[in-house]
Amino acid sequence: MDLSGLGGPLRDVLTARYGPDVQVAELRRSAGGASRITCTFDAVTGSGRHPLVLRLAGPAGEFSGLPLPMEAELMRAARRAGVPGPEVIAAGAAADGPLGVDFVVMERVEGETIPRRILRDPALAPARPRLAAECGRILAAVHRMPPVPGLERDRGLERWRELLDAAGEPHPVLEFALRWLERNRPPANPQVLVHGDFRNGNLVVGPDGVRAVLDWELAHLGDPLEDLGWLCAKAWRFGSPEPVGGFGGYDDLIAAYEEAGGVRVDRDALRWWEMYGVLRWGVICIMQARRHLTGVERSVELAAIGRRTAETEWDLLQMLP
Repeated sequence: MDLSGLGGPLRDVLTARYGPDVQVAELRRSAGGASRITCTFDAVTGSGRHPLVLRLAGPAGEFSGLPLPMEAELMRAARRAGVPGPEVIAAGAAADGPLGVDFVVMERVEGETIPRRILRDPALAPARPRLAAECGRILAAVHRMPPVPGLERDRGLERWRELLDAAGEPHPVLEFALRWLERNRPPANPQVLVHGDFRNGNLVVGPDGVRAVLDWELAHLGDPLEDLGWLCAKAWRFGSPEPVGGFGGYDDLIAAYEEAGGVRVDRDALRWWEMYGVLRWGVICIMQARRHLTGVERSVELAAIGRRTAETEWDLLQMLP
């Protein structure tokens, strides 16, 4: 995406917060993000520089997520509920915003987001033993949030079966796992607001712990154990033997979650939701690869994600009883 023409419209967006003399400096696109365009920049005023992040809606797709203005409302609600996160500076829709596309501008929270660095950087060693419990407490706060108007209820396994069928490719392991999950559903918990993508990679971490929860675009109404199971899925361990995000154990996560007011966690149910997360990631890998292969969006990143389908199949074979 050409960013050269964004400076003027972005400046117009910022004037309500920083005044008419605000300037935009060092606007550049960040790496990563398969469904959003993320840029960093500074808002420069007479009082100094304000590090910010701009997110723009990317090409529409099956996993493009909630509209960015709704995601901004979720981030505002999360901060009110005590969930660590960036302050939203401005947000708008394509139809009524000067950028011509859905957008959100938020403060830039300093810290590490790259999972392998979170798991290995010596500077983050003081935080790592506490991260699993901290995630439990944060998820309890997420699940206490009042639903934002417009959030939909999750369709669960039905949705992933439809998407897998639509792919038109043979994936017998995923088919078998789907059947097993359908036949072994645990009792459902009351539905709550679910983040939908709470994992290592969507957290900003510093030596003091989690500083921000990012990427609310997949939020929906669902079973709270979905978030816990997704956090524990093997894809988000990045080579570590620790089951919770690669940085901690089940006991720390569950104890902190329950103590902070989350629902009682049945271990067998959590195992089911962890398998559900692995299956979900496998189907997402297939669908993201199809965006590249069909020419909808040519992307090396999407192609690489598609190659990870086999990893999920192997993980499911090891998890199935």
